[in-house]
Amino acid sequence: MSDRKSRLLEIVRGKAGKASRAFEIGVQVLILLSLVTLALETMTVWTERQLWVIERLDELIVGLFLIEYLLRIAAAESKRRYLFSFWGIVDFLAVVPTILLAGLDLKALRALLFLRLVRLLKLGRYHQGVERLVRAFRDVLPEFIIFFAASMVLLYLASAGIYFLEREAQPETFSSIPAAMWWAVATFTTVGYGDIYPVTPGGKAFTGLVVLIGLCLVGIPAGLIAAALVEQPDHKRPDDDGDNNAD
Repeated sequence: MSDRKSRLLEIVRGKAGKASRAFEIGVQVLILLSLVTLALETMTVWTERQLWVIERLDELIVGLFLIEYLLRIAAAESKRRYLFSFWGIVDFLAVVPTILLAGLDLKALRALLFLRLVRLLKLGRYHQGVERLVRAFRDVLPEFIIFFAASMVLLYLASAGIYFLEREAQPETFSSIPAAMWWAVATFTTVGYGDIYPVTPGGKAFTGLVVLIGLCLVGIPAGLIAAALVEQPDHKRPDDDGDNNAD
């Protein structure tokens, strides 16, 4: 393998220091530009010539993303792992369907490239904070699963309760337990849009109880993450971002 090719693959793998960071920033700029062109194409104020320029720019960006995708495949230590990884699938959906199905209106698939913007957090000073947050979330994942399951049970009980209390007074609004779930979600999260609300004394009292329970629930996820972050040890940030494209 030539030195030039080896250097290029090191840049793509994120192991070439400033050159790798410049490469990643360039990709982020292309992502934003791609989303801008996608938005511009939906506007009806352009002349035929202006629209042609926007479409050609969009095609150029797709071509650059295809080159980036092929480079990441070549640079991956395990090509199979990269192709079936989260970012590998995002890269595939952002480029290949658009090229293969260019005659169809599937350009919205490239909006998935927006997910790649989270890599901005891996640059510079934010790298250590993101890694700590990921480790903290992994530490409390079992508690999150239990919390989610308990929330689903409470959501069902709240939906059933308001249905039986309000179905006679508002048969169209609370026509079934599934129909009442929108009220339960809005009430549990303390959003309270006001489009659906109880009118009976029993329904109002029940709503007050659900709101109190919701106030207790909404703080639990933040508390779990905060406690896990406090317990995370500090790690010295490496000089280079060692992330490769097989993550």
